[in-house]
Amino acid sequence: MNRRDSLQDIKANPDISVLIIGGGVNGIGLFRDLALNGVDVLLVERGDFGSGTSAGSSHMLHGGIRYLENGEFRLVNEALHERDRMLRNAPHYAKPLRTTIPVFRWFSGLLNAPLKFLNLLDRPGERGALVIKLGLTFYDFLVRKERQMPRHEFRRHAAALGEYPQLNPAIVCAASYYDAWMPYPERICLEMVLDAEASHDRARALNYVSAIAGDEDSVTLRDELSGEEFRVRPQVVVNAAGPWIDLVNTGLGRGGQRFIGGTKGSHLVLDNSELLAAARDSEIFFENADGRIVLILPYFNRVTIGTTDIRIDDPDEAVATDAEIDYLLAMVERVFPGIQVDRSQIVFTFSAVRPLPFSGGGQGSAGQISRDHSIRSLPARAGRAYPIHSLIGGKWTTFRAFAEQAADVVLGDLGRRRRAHTRDLAIGGGRDYPRDEAARDRWLRDLGARSKLPPERVTQLFERYGTRAEAIAMFIAEAPDGPLSWRPGYSAREVMFLLNYEKVERLDDLLLRRTLLAMLGHVTPALLHELADICAASLGWSAARKAAEIERALELLRVKHRVELGAIS
Repeated sequence: MNRRDSLQDIKANPDISVLIIGGGVNGIGLFRDLALNGVDVLLVERGDFGSGTSAGSSHMLHGGIRYLENGEFRLVNEALHERDRMLRNAPHYAKPLRTTIPVFRWFSGLLNAPLKFLNLLDRPGERGALVIKLGLTFYDFLVRKERQMPRHEFRRHAAALGEYPQLNPAIVCAASYYDAWMPYPERICLEMVLDAEASHDRARALNYVSAIAGDEDSVTLRDELSGEEFRVRPQVVVNAAGPWIDLVNTGLGRGGQRFIGGTKGSHLVLDNSELLAAARDSEIFFENADGRIVLILPYFNRVTIGTTDIRIDDPDEAVATDAEIDYLLAMVERVFPGIQVDRSQIVFTFSAVRPLPFSGGGQGSAGQISRDHSIRSLPARAGRAYPIHSLIGGKWTTFRAFAEQAADVVLGDLGRRRRAHTRDLAIGGGRDYPRDEAARDRWLRDLGARSKLPPERVTQLFERYGTRAEAIAMFIAEAPDGPLSWRPGYSAREVMFLLNYEKVERLDDLLLRRTLLAMLGHVTPALLHELADICAASLGWSAARKAAEIERALELLRVKHRVELGAIS
């Protein structure tokens, strides 16, 4: 069912069991869980799926070793096991990642954990080798029964510099361990939406629809593309709007209690081949001079550096500021003092607000606020027939566990019992994924034989989409195709598939979330025009709509991502 048909059906049949407001990973995870359990559920997202906080993460799937220092053992344990589930369930978009920590002291930080646990320390402190060793040993212990990756290792000064010659020679040692990263978090969100809708015909997800008001038994929604307003009558409402949770509750007439006290994290994407080579395919994870945990992450042929942690009141204002850019560029010198980085190498920036729980007076370090998740419920009462459950906090890594917890609450509200679990459920292109090189080669040969596409093209699609490449390759094979003039790594029919089957409504959906064209710095004025032409032909845009979409994309890239493309003729 396409977007127009879904909207018409909802308007004709406004009674639904569950309304989820917010299409980030937490809301989408819950949407998938409820759909699998046979619940008629509607998810609405005021922008595109995964376009807010879920797009602004560091692209890591990790246990959160630094949370051990805060005594958050339950969170770390859950995150490590959920990380490993993602490696199994989404192998196309969850990849093992060697992580290296340069260490500058042997014994510092020994008292940090007990002092923080007793609330006697609220600021970061440098961690020495012994503290890091204890943390990594505990890390390994937590996953000992189902280990998927190598144990951690320490290398003394000479060995560390032998492996990473451009590291700061002031280090005393380096520690390496394994976590995971996700190259396409937005596509994970999109594929879970598609999976959920395929699993239940009364599960519907709509991007560009916002919740603007609530009354006794209904919620008023607005189609942000047409401006049309309509009502639905849910039995249960789940507020998964992330940093916008308090604003949504106020709009529904249930404001007054503050749940969110978010902090902003900004990242830069650099085109710096020397820094990329120096990292040697490892994430470099370290403490800056101010005690802030920061990272350098190889990202295809680019390098991502981040992240800041700054309190912010309005999540719509999240953007990498000049001060943050200066901070992130300067922090590289602590680890790789011989490598020059500057603003000319920035191809993209991104920033988002973590939906952390409100922590009161705002004192102390933002980095010390818990990253754990919780559900805050506003029960049904006179004047409001439905309860509202707000999903607070959480990490990308733990979204599935959080969604399961929230789904159990909602199923209880509906008087239903759970009949399916997501623990071992593959996501999108991770379904039937070949698990070794031999199986991968057979899969690629078979698809190449059926689609008649060249082997290198089949491999490219597989690396980009996992086993979803099969549907894309067969679509490409149905008609003549050719590479894009201004980005030959993509083809016209590949783009058409994304437009026709992946809920693309705006040009920036394609640039920012269905592909990595913008994030990797590949968007040029000519490519923007070429893609807009394909969108117009596939989605039926008028000349005026096409021009408006180009202007909108230019403005988003300039304002939100600090990308200047210049004038387009």
